[in-house]
Amino acid sequence: MKFPERFAHLPPYAFPRLRALLDHHAPGGDVVQLTIGEPKHAFPSWVTDVIMENAAGFNSYPQNEGTDALRGAMADWAAQRYGVTLDPATRLMALNGTREGLYNAAMALCPEEKNGQRPVVLIPNPFYQVYMIAAISVAAEPMFVPATDETGHLPDYASLPEEVLNRTAVAYICSPANPQGAVASRAYWEQLIRLAEKYDFKIFADECYSEIYRDSAPVGALTVADELGADPERIVLFNSLSKRSNLPGLRSGLLAGGPETLVQVKKLRAYSGAPMPGPLQAAAAKVWADEAHVVENRALYQEKYRVADEVFAGLNGYMSPEAGFFLWLPVENAEAATLKLWQETGVRVLPGSFLAQGEGAENPGHGYIRVALVASAEQTRAALTLLRDCLY
Repeated sequence: MKFPERFAHLPPYAFPRLRALLDHHAPGGDVVQLTIGEPKHAFPSWVTDVIMENAAGFNSYPQNEGTDALRGAMADWAAQRYGVTLDPATRLMALNGTREGLYNAAMALCPEEKNGQRPVVLIPNPFYQVYMIAAISVAAEPMFVPATDETGHLPDYASLPEEVLNRTAVAYICSPANPQGAVASRAYWEQLIRLAEKYDFKIFADECYSEIYRDSAPVGALTVADELGADPERIVLFNSLSKRSNLPGLRSGLLAGGPETLVQVKKLRAYSGAPMPGPLQAAAAKVWADEAHVVENRALYQEKYRVADEVFAGLNGYMSPEAGFFLWLPVENAEAATLKLWQETGVRVLPGSFLAQGEGAENPGHGYIRVALVASAEQTRAALTLLRDCLY
């Protein structure tokens, strides 16, 4: 039996790789999981009540693009957060988690050719793995652009050769960045939007960590695009309740874009989409409309930023995150440091090299480990102290 070759050379996914690296070694202490970006703070207690009140909806097929109430709540949130007016009927749709949307948007919107050649999909390196598989699935050329200390941990797409930019159909960008926590400034967004206008490509703005930040809210791509008067089809924005509201299991994401973008994505999703169940859409509408729990959640992360800053005070190369909930900690060798930490302390982190492309020192994650600040502040302090004393 022959299988498709387009996926034959994919590296193992990050977490199976991590299990292969660590699981045949005994932990050196009580196991502390700081690997996956799965929020552990409480979600709003009333969410389950809303689901139960709407439980009869499990007896019906859900609306594919999202109920009017859900898309209306998303539009209201976008107006408050980004200062833009989005028609919920033509500019927004609900997603079954943003990973689905980040993949299907490429399927729906990336052309087979760009200027008569194979299209390019630009991807920051390190990156969220779905960007790569989306590019491969549409037979585009994934181009991994370093997002390192030298570039402010965001990709410098403007430095790419004109030959590449002329073939670019889509550019993924994550702000706040996973894993580094860097935030795209207004100037960065403006430069990227101007570049997309000049070379006629779409920007897929992954802003799923936008509501977890230190001081001021990261500026959004939609905000800057609106200020510039850019074509609304230029930006496709993704956001989620997973990090904002500690509800990764609810699978409530949103996609915002221009009217023609939404036509194309909805057309594909009508055939292949997996919409959120109706009772979950009802709960999501209430959660998107509530900001009080988001403020409380953010304060918990801000406390852990302070903990990390205290624990790693004076550490050469330590980068205190601007936003998000990961630490991107410098080490000599990511895999060796991860294994040493596990064997000596039981603290489990993710090698940065598992989140990036490249061999050895050419991999921009080779000299980093990713640490998820998802435990309580007390547990975080204890784990980070063990980590510091083991590795530094």
